[in-house]
Amino acid sequence: MKILKKICYMILFLFIIVMIIFSLSSNSFAATPKIVSKLTDAFEDIESWFLKLATPAAAVAVGVGVFMKKFSFGDEEKIRTSKKIIRGSLFSYGFLLALDLILQAIKSLI
Repeated sequence: MKILKKICYMILFLFIIVMIIFSLSSNSFAATPKIVSKLTDAFEDIESWFLKLATPAAAVAVGVGVFMKKFSFGDEEKIRTSKKIIRGSLFSYGFLLALDLILQAIKSLI
């Protein structure tokens, strides 16, 4: 499970790096090649899809955590697990929203 989590974090990190590189390379000294503009548009579409999918995914994760806590019937391990699920999903969702704000700020500066 920890290996899968590390792989997901690495993929997310690489995606962020690629998004930053393509957002910075959109303004060059010469005309923008078609492949760069197509890739930039594709990454912007992927970014918007991630944001559209992140909201319901976070809501489902928080809902699962709340129901797990509600139906734990006093089992402290389930209560701790539910709190971790709720906290992790909210932090992840906040991270995605902050990342979107950072990318928008970079785009406005360029």
